[in-house]
Amino acid sequence: MKSKKTLAVFAPHESQRFILPMMLVFVCVMVGVIIEHLLNSPAVNLFLVVYGSLAILYALINNALVLKTNNYREKYGFINALMMGTILGLFTYGVPANAVEASHIFIILGIVSVAATSSRFHSYITMALTLAISLPDRIVQFSGYESLLELATPYIISIVIVETLLRIKATTRQHIHRLETINKVSRQIMLSLETDQTISLLNATMQEALEADTYFVGIVKDNMISLDLFYDDGEYFNGLQIPLEGTLSGWVIKNQRELFLPDLRDEVELEGISEIVTGGKKRTSLSWIGVPLKASNVTGVISLGSYKPNAFDSGDMELLSNLAQHITLALDNTIRHSQVEEQARLDSMTGVYNHGYFLKKLAEQAQDSNNTQMSLIMLDIDYFKQYNDTFGHLVGDRILKTLCTAIKHHIKQTDTVGRWGGEEFVISLPGASGLEALRVAERIGETMALLQIEDREQKTIPVPTVSQGIAVFPIEADEIYRLIDLADRRLYMAKERGRNQIEPIPEHWENIPVK
Repeated sequence: MKSKKTLAVFAPHESQRFILPMMLVFVCVMVGVIIEHLLNSPAVNLFLVVYGSLAILYALINNALVLKTNNYREKYGFINALMMGTILGLFTYGVPANAVEASHIFIILGIVSVAATSSRFHSYITMALTLAISLPDRIVQFSGYESLLELATPYIISIVIVETLLRIKATTRQHIHRLETINKVSRQIMLSLETDQTISLLNATMQEALEADTYFVGIVKDNMISLDLFYDDGEYFNGLQIPLEGTLSGWVIKNQRELFLPDLRDEVELEGISEIVTGGKKRTSLSWIGVPLKASNVTGVISLGSYKPNAFDSGDMELLSNLAQHITLALDNTIRHSQVEEQARLDSMTGVYNHGYFLKKLAEQAQDSNNTQMSLIMLDIDYFKQYNDTFGHLVGDRILKTLCTAIKHHIKQTDTVGRWGGEEFVISLPGASGLEALRVAERIGETMALLQIEDREQKTIPVPTVSQGIAVFPIEADEIYRLIDLADRRLYMAKERGRNQIEPIPEHWENIPVK
């Protein structure tokens, strides 16, 4: 990422803080020069008095404009540079011989004040114009090396002060921009309840606030670091994982410490580090920053990298650390919200989807099927009430949970299982034909038959059988409620055939077309 930073702009009252002290010194020195001249000179230098008074008036007016104008540099910056250069250049023609030092002070203050309110370009225009206007008078008075040094001194001092001031302003702007970025992203991501949206907001913030060739957010999953956001040199990489062991990111996570490596050309003296490649394009970063993410539901790392050495400074580290704090809280919040939502979708006893959410998922699967087949299995435990009455509800609850575990073992991740009510369950199999659903139903029945269940006295007790009914969307029913009704009717047909049966029988599916 090589985006251009948009730095904060100073408000008028903030800009005035830079020039108010210089304006006051300028006015005081000018008034002092005029008063000293009037008291001690036998003949009044009218040019000095009038010109000095006009210079004081201009300084006051310019200060007022700075205070009242939001975009002073755009409106008055160039005009002020020309006016200030003209005032300073012409003043040298009227300044008394005993007040040359004062003219030097005026030159320095004038040039620096332009830099404070405008830009480097404007300040050097003022400097060049001052020198060009005053140079003929200085040439007349030129008397060797000392005169040259006297002429150059205020400009040299001005350059030093201007460059220092501009660097201070840039650093201040950058700091303000970073604070604004942190405040902005914290407000946005704390309102987000979706992990993907939170990551997207963080990505936009990284693009705007930082200059890096590569960055990523990694979350620890199954002893690997899953890169939920990974940008590398203009390209995004999705679904990547990097090892927890032997990597810089893994070191940050394990030690829960920030890591700032300004120049990776130097040997990295960190225990257990065997891999320095940090980019999605398998290139080695030459500058790298990593900050841990740690909360009750989040363990991970946020990282910046550059293919140039010494690309980052302490300010980048500070910003990334602050962002890490906010993103950790936000991600933890989204995960908590997701967990609460998931719990609301689940049946509290068995952990499968409840009746209402299963219907919602089934409608979504039917809509996404694009008229390809989807099979539905309705399943019921045979004689479950009698089983409960004989062996107790605790054993009955264990049977329900065991059945759901068996179902999950035989279906794909894209399939869905829900509790329809009591001891009745429903399974959706997107993309599965009726014959394939039959095979799943058979495996579920076989698994139940092989289970061993013990009662409260640790005695092995018989496991109940299950009856199942199958229907296929949209071949047999083109609407989900008709699909459910057909599977339910077939379930009761299986019960009427003696229970521990699957309806329809295998021969039925030979006449059903497969899409």
